[in-house]
Amino acid sequence: MAPPATYLTIAELSVRSGAAPSALRYYEDQGLISAERTSGNQRRYPRYMLRRIAFIRAGRQLGLSLRDIKKALDTLPDGKAPTKAQWSRAARAWQARIDDRIADLQRLSDTLDGCIGCGCLSLRTCALYNPEDAAADLGTGARYLLGDERPDPAR
Repeated sequence: MAPPATYLTIAELSVRSGAAPSALRYYEDQGLISAERTSGNQRRYPRYMLRRIAFIRAGRQLGLSLRDIKKALDTLPDGKAPTKAQWSRAARAWQARIDDRIADLQRLSDTLDGCIGCGCLSLRTCALYNPEDAAADLGTGARYLLGDERPDPAR
């Protein structure tokens, strides 16, 4: 078997990474990935860009902005594949966001069958948990789901 090519075309990178060519061009425009150019001005991506794209896609699945992802990628060395330790440092920057997301999902799971302070006043329990849309005083959105304390209906 022949060794893998050092550089990939945009089509090859797209197939291997699962990202559309248009997304790859956008990532390049945003400084998330880089390519070298041939004499015919065609993009050639170093093979290690596959890891960067996987990192970008994982960050997007977590709901991170491309700006946050870029900040993490900017800590990695240019022009060569990062070491495992360098990848770990970049990923650790996301740990607090991941923990917050887990807490949000747990809160959603715990309160999904009850009032979430949305102000709808349509659930039977709204009269107990959100009388006269009291949650609106806390701000917009589903206030109890976002972590605001729900009043004790026994009081």
